[in-house]
Amino acid sequence: MSNIVLVGAQWGDEGKGKVIDYLTDKVDVVVRSQGGNNAGHTVVVGEKKYILRLIPSGILRKGKLCVIGNGVVIDPISLWEEISELATQGVKINSKNLLVSECAHLVFPFHKMIDEQREVSKGAQKIGTTKRGIGPAYGDKIARVGIRLGDLLQRELFTEKLQSRVKEVNVFLRVFGQKPVRIKPLLDQYLEVGEKIRPLITNTVLTVHKAMVAGKEILFEGAQGTFLDVDHGTYPYVTSSNTTAGAACTGSGVPPNRIDLVIGAMKAYTTRVGEGPFPTQDDSVSNLMHSMGREYGAVTGRARRCGWFDAVATRYAQILNGIDELAVTNLDGLDSLGRLKICVAYKLDGKRVEVPPTSVSQLERCVPVYQEVDGWQKSTSDARTFDELPQNARNYLHTICNLTGAKLKIVGVGQSRAQTIAL
Repeated sequence: MSNIVLVGAQWGDEGKGKVIDYLTDKVDVVVRSQGGNNAGHTVVVGEKKYILRLIPSGILRKGKLCVIGNGVVIDPISLWEEISELATQGVKINSKNLLVSECAHLVFPFHKMIDEQREVSKGAQKIGTTKRGIGPAYGDKIARVGIRLGDLLQRELFTEKLQSRVKEVNVFLRVFGQKPVRIKPLLDQYLEVGEKIRPLITNTVLTVHKAMVAGKEILFEGAQGTFLDVDHGTYPYVTSSNTTAGAACTGSGVPPNRIDLVIGAMKAYTTRVGEGPFPTQDDSVSNLMHSMGREYGAVTGRARRCGWFDAVATRYAQILNGIDELAVTNLDGLDSLGRLKICVAYKLDGKRVEVPPTSVSQLERCVPVYQEVDGWQKSTSDARTFDELPQNARNYLHTICNLTGAKLKIVGVGQSRAQTIAL
């Protein structure tokens, strides 16, 4: 038996959905432990393209159980829309393949309103959130005024809690000149969707525990990436939850000593969405990826900023997460280039540094130190074994993995499920 945590080793968008889909073939249970519907996973199976927001990618494999853990914040309207959308694509969801934690906190429309007003008020200093209310929902959780999914199933309790919260929220909205939230339509809408998803809601800590006792193999699926972690990322340009490996435990109720392996997903180059420092950002890489129709957010459609591979960042991600193995995705995106750059260190105010500064003001001043290597200028998209890759592509993969400090395990050479090489 092995319990695996998959994390993003960069700023998110590392192609984790594809890696999860591949790994799910070898496990029994897939658990989502943090984030909300601000993060999307794209999985291509044959001619079908699936975009998943809250539901784990394992839902696309028959006979697998998917779990949304207590560490996730859930917009139940969005969850029901996603369930309905998947049904039209032939993926039927019920309590046999999806369970949701009764302790997960709810996202409400007023969280989205607060999110948007905070971004607008910051002007040029905005964080670049998706405005889906994730941050304010986590804020309510930490402030101990949040409302949980289990509350939604208790009509009187839910009504009382929502009335109290809306009363406070309307004071905030008036300050920004916004219309107050009307309680009755909101109450009716949430109670209605609560009944629709009631069969899926349970104590998922016990679900996962029973699976472990039964010897089932479990994959813990992360959203976003290491440098969007609220504690260890480029604060304040981060998400509102812990995206590193430890969140698999706190966000699902699994003890740390039950985790056997950590896999880090990273692109063969680097991308970032939203605001914040990005040392290896390069317009030539961005232009190349966008011209190929790549690097647009699965959920938001926003164009991602792109740059050369940053080994300084991924090396630190390996330290933070205890990454044992690496899944390198989007190698084929670099197929046309004759020369490639790899960032092996930074220079901060003229001094060489090997670790990303924790202060964003310092990280913004970091200048990448590059090592250049030869490209391969051949298509890798049809390769199905490591030996079928061009020699320079193999050299590049070994170089970036050695610099990161973990063993290469998986290589992605395209979006489809078939375009995956396992070592």
